[in-house]
Amino acid sequence: MFLHLGKNESVREKEVVGIFDMETATLSRETRSFLKRMQNELKTVSLCDDIPKTFVLCDNSYTDTVYITQLSPGTTVKRSRRGVFSPTIQGEIQNR
Repeated sequence: MFLHLGKNESVREKEVVGIFDMETATLSRETRSFLKRMQNELKTVSLCDDIPKTFVLCDNSYTDTVYITQLSPGTTVKRSRRGVFSPTIQGEIQNR
């Protein structure tokens, strides 16, 4: 299954390590330091045109990636539980 994060970006659900509320998680100095390090290492993908609300940490066999999205944490979690696919993947599945 894939989790759609917005702006035509999807990740495999099994690669999702965590879904974090940007507002509360960044109160911690360690979290801010981690996000800054990931940004400096070019391991972040911004999917925002507006204020970021959530970051999703993913880990695959090649690298860790942080996706920053304007979707609320609750919406992102609900999408992962309901199996909301990206529009592209959904179309491919329906065409089979």
